[in-house]
Amino acid sequence: MTGEVHGLAAFYASPPGAMARRLLGQRLHLLWPSLRGLAVLGIGHAGPYLPLWQDEAARAVALSPAQLAPEATGAALIAEEERLPFPDLSFDRVLLVHGLETSENTRRLLREVWRVLKDDGRVLVVAPNRRGLWAHAEHTPFGHGQPYSPGQVTRLLERHLFRALRRDSALYVPPFRPFLRTAGAWEALGRAVWPARHAGLAIVEARKELLAVRPAGSLAVGRVVVPA
Repeated sequence: MTGEVHGLAAFYASPPGAMARRLLGQRLHLLWPSLRGLAVLGIGHAGPYLPLWQDEAARAVALSPAQLAPEATGAALIAEEERLPFPDLSFDRVLLVHGLETSENTRRLLREVWRVLKDDGRVLVVAPNRRGLWAHAEHTPFGHGQPYSPGQVTRLLERHLFRALRRDSALYVPPFRPFLRTAGAWEALGRAVWPARHAGLAIVEARKELLAVRPAGSLAVGRVVVPA
């Protein structure tokens, strides 16, 4: 992952960061309301969001790129995105936030996500929406790295052996302090009158696809699954 995103912990400790965590967290919890007994991996800077499921999940692990400080939540690890330190089929769910847009090699990252997911596993990708204001706000972490449209995230996942299941969005509120107090109203108004393609964040949930091929990479999947 690139080293361009700094101050993630400071951002989430600030009022704008708390607002972003609350609004995005609401959407994530609606998509995944219960992960009881499941193994969850957060990649990028998922620490602010893993508490949504930490009390009920069998385990919740936050993994940060090597150049960032460890996240202060549950079991936190530092590793390279091209070689995740987990065996094949280790997790039921993967949350990728502050990860895709800063990745130096998205192909290798998504191959590793595919590898560590169980056969019925799902990934939830959060990325700055290239048509939204947050992707252009450099005073926030969402204003760094490569932004994506919802369609681009979907196509990227499908090229790497995932099947997109549903899309969502978050952060219709402008990324400036004067709007903090009315963030909830902005979010409701945005969902009612603005297309999702103009939201600040694109959210895509996808399921691991089992094919008669496996993604090539430095770490082999270890088996080939042929669908019945």
